[in-house]
Amino acid sequence: MPLHLRPISRAEHLAFVAARPSASHMQVPSWGDVKPDWRAESLGWFGGDDRMVGAGLVLYRPVPKLKKYLAYLPEGPLIDWYDADLSERWLDPMLAYLKQQGAFSVKMGPPVVVRRWSAEAVKAAIADPDARRLRDAEATSYEPRAFDVADRLRRAGWQQTEPGGEDGFAAGQPRYVFQVPFAGRSLDDIHRGLNQQWRRNIKKAEKAGVEVVRGGHDDLPAFYELYAETAERDRFLPRPLSYFQRMWTALTTEDPDRMRLYLARHDGDVLAAATMLVVGEHAWYSYGASTAHKREVQPNNAMQWRMMSDAHQLGAAVYDFRGITDTLEESNHLLGLLRFKAGAGGEAVEYLGEWDFPLNRLLQRALNLYMARR
Repeated sequence: MPLHLRPISRAEHLAFVAARPSASHMQVPSWGDVKPDWRAESLGWFGGDDRMVGAGLVLYRPVPKLKKYLAYLPEGPLIDWYDADLSERWLDPMLAYLKQQGAFSVKMGPPVVVRRWSAEAVKAAIADPDARRLRDAEATSYEPRAFDVADRLRRAGWQQTEPGGEDGFAAGQPRYVFQVPFAGRSLDDIHRGLNQQWRRNIKKAEKAGVEVVRGGHDDLPAFYELYAETAERDRFLPRPLSYFQRMWTALTTEDPDRMRLYLARHDGDVLAAATMLVVGEHAWYSYGASTAHKREVQPNNAMQWRMMSDAHQLGAAVYDFRGITDTLEESNHLLGLLRFKAGAGGEAVEYLGEWDFPLNRLLQRALNLYMARR
């Protein structure tokens, strides 16, 4: 049965998300408020009985001096990705609508898992001199339907965005993440899943008197001070403080638990801070920051364990550490972060990645050239 697509209200969009076990935090209406340089629109797919069966948040980025847009659906849309008629029923109506709105290119990130590697498999891959990237190592499990989805997208004219840069991170959202499954597990079971170093560090932080507390909007400058230090140390471009203030206001207005801030303190000093995002049964460690001062009291492990404990109490089915590098070489400065996340147990997860559909090939080539020069 054919589906029709139309714009929907924030309330309709939120109701659809609330009825699902989980959805990306980038596919809720408030995420559009976090991105003022983009125009946001909520879209819904409807069946013959006019019942909503899919939804997506589209962000439109204008091209200077032209009434044309890049249309982006980060980690979405929320549709039936395994439908045999994926293009005809779901994606073609979306492309037609976005073209009418002036989009010259569409980018999306199907929330479809391809492969998983257990923490043990990740550890073995790091130790294997022949494994240069995570995808060189044997996966613990595969999702065969994901390969069918990829084939359908390619046949329909979609182009997969390869992970950019030597560290495996793409320019958009991460293709490789690390997740700890919570569903059906007690907190004690999750604690037993931590490696010995994690458990030791949590205990060490407790003995040293590290206190992990929840913060609010007024604590964002303290978080930001550590975040700026982390950006300099780890060689990435920091977002401005106003970005996090806007994120806090937008997300907590939509849902008081959508965004949380945690601070790890020791003798009056804030040593680490992090944000956690929650949608349904999915909790994300979003942004983290720490100082090199007093690292010996292990504030990061203590903070993560508090966040994991709170996420479990909220009913989360998965705790998501977000992006990891898929590069396993010791020279990579991000390998330490992969080791840290793998120490929490759980699994590395590969998603289908981001895909582009050029509606105007000339403008698409110009965009690709611009991105390559950045």
